Amino acid sequence: MLGRILIVNKNSELAVSARRLLNGKAKLVHSVKRPNRIPSLMASNRYDVVLLDEEVLSKDGVDDFYWIQHILLADSNVTIVVTSRLENLSNVVGAIKAGAFEVLPMPWPSDLPDLIEVISERSRIQRSRELARRAGGRPSASQTDVDVEEFIGYSEALGEVHAQIEKVAATDANVLILGENGTGKELVARALHRKSLRDGKPFVSVDMGAVTESLFESELFGHKKGSFTDAIQDREGRFEAASKGTLFLDEIGNLPVPLQAKLLTVLQHRTVTRIGTNSPRPIDVRLICATNQPIYESVFEGQFRQDLLYRINTVEIYLPPLRERIEDIRPLTDFFLAFYAEKYKPQVDRISAAALRKLEKYPWPGNVRELKHMVERAVIMTDTTALQPEDFRLQSIPSSNSHSLMFDTLDLETVEKRVIQTAMDKHGGIVSQAASELGLTRTTLYRRLEKHGL
Repeated sequence: MLGRILIVNKNSELAVSARRLLNGKAKLVHSVKRPNRIPSLMASNRYDVVLLDEEVLSKDGVDDFYWIQHILLADSNVTIVVTSRLENLSNVVGAIKAGAFEVLPMPWPSDLPDLIEVISERSRIQRSRELARRAGGRPSASQTDVDVEEFIGYSEALGEVHAQIEKVAATDANVLILGENGTGKELVARALHRKSLRDGKPFVSVDMGAVTESLFESELFGHKKGSFTDAIQDREGRFEAASKGTLFLDEIGNLPVPLQAKLLTVLQHRTVTRIGTNSPRPIDVRLICATNQPIYESVFEGQFRQDLLYRINTVEIYLPPLRERIEDIRPLTDFFLAFYAEKYKPQVDRISAAALRKLEKYPWPGNVRELKHMVERAVIMTDTTALQPEDFRLQSIPSSNSHSLMFDTLDLETVEKRVIQTAMDKHGGIVSQAASELGLTRTTLYRRLEKHGL
């Protein structure tokens, strides 16, 4: 099915004709006669294609291609198709130079839906290749960390993430990013830094899951020469290294409770003391943290300090898993395909519809990171110019039927315990998700877990 389409045409009959041709073949079709309605429509809708008649390109007869430029400023991912009677070729050339992707002759052809699908496909591939070129030229293809404008996807969920980044970035508020592995938490952290007033200053990233307890203070706060066996020289910690910039603490949910207290002290006093000294050093960093752990449940269970959680999450950004934004699989696949085709096999230029359907049905436990690796492998291994379903070797995911229930008793206490245990197993012990499926609040579920000794 085609995407979301906006028709801007002064001729009502032509607009009705276009809607009739597109009816049932597009997710959404809006049509207006006056271009001055474009700003409000684009503010409340995300369009894939705008059909803009040549008679409405200018604003008040002054700027010949005002509306093309306005639309692209509002959403650079929109494909603009100018409809023209081809009577003035300078208009055609000017429209393309201004940013229109295609000029479509009038009157409407009967195969308009097919034409729009072809144009949309070509436009999408061209955008993906351009993004791939901009992300290229690096030592490793895994380094596809692009700016927030290039945070690939058109879903409403991702749009909400974009909006939060725009609102928060310019402040110095501490941010906590929540999301599963592979959803792009560090991408968001880097985007927040680049859009902040600290851009140009250091961005220092620390994987808290990889820092041992014995090296925690040395790594984060620094040490003086001779303060312990391997301290062969003075060393600044990550807090000092990030001075005037941003410190990103990834997987903070893995930090043991005793170390949480030390981190909290630093955040409260805004100073660090290197090991082997007694002199506090002032710090000036913007703190961004991330975790894939159910951190609120960790607080409830006493595994994460509530006062530290309050310190690190002035603003909270949730990154949805890929399975919750299926519509982003296509643009992500296009992007990675263009990137890896240029790196390995330039002749591979598209993905078949059947292969795309296969990807859209897969739950992606590894999220965007898994999709990226799958596309890279497919490009390397394929013998065709278009990726096919067999090019993607997706892992088998256990069926939800594996969580089916069978009872050999109708004792309510036993049945309730088994249902709760099944829900917890199904959701990997994540209380909030199990509670949602059971129709309970988290507090109620915690009480029942305690009641049944689970």
